[in-house]
Amino acid sequence: MKAIKKSLTEEEYLYLDFSHQTKGCIFPLHTSVTLFLLSYCDCKIFKICLVVTKEVSTDSLLLRDDLIQDVEIQIISRQELPPIVQNCCLPAVLERSDNFCRAGLAVVLRHIIQKSYEADPLKKELLELLGFKKTCLKACAEVSQWTRLCELTIPLAIENFLRESSDQPPTIPVEILQLEKKLSEPVRVHNDDKLRRQKLKQQKADGAGPPLTKGKAKSKVHTQETSEELDSASKSMELKVAFSKLTVQEEPATTNREPSHIRKAKASDLPPLEHVFAEGLYFTLADIVLLPCIHHFLVIICKKFSEKLAEFPLLASWYQRIQEVPRVKTAASKCGIQFLHLPELLTTSTEQHPNLSEVPGVEEQNDPLFIGGPRPTMAKLMEKGIEVIFSPHPCPTWTLDWNVLPAAVSPKEGKMSGDRALRKQQQLNNLVYVVTNQAKPGDRIVDFCSGGGHVGIVLAHMLPSCQVTLIENKELSLIRAKKRSNELGLNNIWFIQANMEYFTGMFNIGVALHACGVATDMVIEHCIKTRASFVTCPCCYDKNKPTSYYQTAAQLPPQRRLIGKQCMCLVDLDRARAAEECGYSVQVISMEPESCSPKNNMIVGIPI
Repeated sequence: MKAIKKSLTEEEYLYLDFSHQTKGCIFPLHTSVTLFLLSYCDCKIFKICLVVTKEVSTDSLLLRDDLIQDVEIQIISRQELPPIVQNCCLPAVLERSDNFCRAGLAVVLRHIIQKSYEADPLKKELLELLGFKKTCLKACAEVSQWTRLCELTIPLAIENFLRESSDQPPTIPVEILQLEKKLSEPVRVHNDDKLRRQKLKQQKADGAGPPLTKGKAKSKVHTQETSEELDSASKSMELKVAFSKLTVQEEPATTNREPSHIRKAKASDLPPLEHVFAEGLYFTLADIVLLPCIHHFLVIICKKFSEKLAEFPLLASWYQRIQEVPRVKTAASKCGIQFLHLPELLTTSTEQHPNLSEVPGVEEQNDPLFIGGPRPTMAKLMEKGIEVIFSPHPCPTWTLDWNVLPAAVSPKEGKMSGDRALRKQQQLNNLVYVVTNQAKPGDRIVDFCSGGGHVGIVLAHMLPSCQVTLIENKELSLIRAKKRSNELGLNNIWFIQANMEYFTGMFNIGVALHACGVATDMVIEHCIKTRASFVTCPCCYDKNKPTSYYQTAAQLPPQRRLIGKQCMCLVDLDRARAAEECGYSVQVISMEPESCSPKNNMIVGIPI
């Protein structure tokens, strides 16, 4: 009961977009997905607001009863949104403090699951939706192609498909084909070897498993019946494991050792694990996200182009299987989803979409191996007259007086070691000097990829007349930052847990300290889009190149450090030239002292 009382006293607002409604669906699909999860979790702890577009009148709007059973919803216009939420893409959740907002589908759904569990700790199965180590859809869409597929591209592709559907045979969205291909790939899980040996043992016990080969692979000829037996035996093991997890029942531990021929089987001889659900063996948040989207796609396919079903046999099987998950049918019926009864489909590769082999995979692909090295590359650039030239530091000896600042301003409050906190202070000296010399009263400053708020909190304290916003995807980092802010009594600071691209507000200065890899480029692009100044310190320059390119650690020989520094500077000069082509005056400056960080370049851009 204590957990329930706590959740009620800390009631949060959930804001969802509304554009239009049809039978069984509220658009955009992000809203239908969120309502489906609320129904699945039987979650009543949020105040839900539907935010209508300009074209929809809040006075005349009547929501279909079949779409929102057991849910109280308030309808508002976008102008009625709290200021912090107006700067974000929906869905969004706002805490009662009005300065901590979570935005974007994956972040909001993960938060709903966590709050539902906190309200009723007996619902342990809800946490299973977050997957192994609670990482399901945790990686932001900017870096994870799987998160991007589930969170962004599939919902958008299906919305476009529904909008454009006619009586002519449609072009199947490539995102659907990517999902079908994903379902055809072997499953990789943390206890992969153990489960594959269990599967091999089961196949042999059923008499359907092929003999282990020794030396060269032998040709195998199976009758159709033998193949079907093998398929059935394969699936039964995966289904048993998957549904034992759903009922929070662990499989009985076996004390007997596996037979010798099972233990000694080579990994290459073990049968692959097949998908039961979207991410593999277990029902997760990814399945929750995909279900409303795929359902509405299949409704159109079955109604007008049923012959197309044979092109996605694995997707159709997944759709049928997910209906067997406890509470899914009940949750779906409360959201107006009436499940289709699909015909049995064969799942051999010849019957899948003819272009499936050409569809790009979901997993990230690295570039081919790089041939060469930093020295020949630098030599070629020098032959062309391209040299590394830094702009002079505007004030290399300037420093904040850390001894007189409140303790919560210092990075030491972020639980750092003494040496690391000193280097962080030195890094902050550089960024704070540049930003404070650019900022004017009333300016909006955004600390992108803010982490624990080391930059943003200092700026909010030093510039009380400016509004500072911290944007970070990691919840725990922002919670630590908010705690420090509360200790300081700051009232000019916002906290937004979201992917960078979900922040849509206007601002004057963008800051990023050690935004990883392409995140630095995204920060600069975001600033250019809004004509804001930027002060960035890049990190993790190019993961596809050998690390020798960018090594600048103090323990390395001086010549090696110099080459690494020059390589980093060339990348940053290229970033600077790109911004200059967009009408910016840009400088690449080396932070002082250089020992404050191995990644010590600072790119400063001001719109002309």
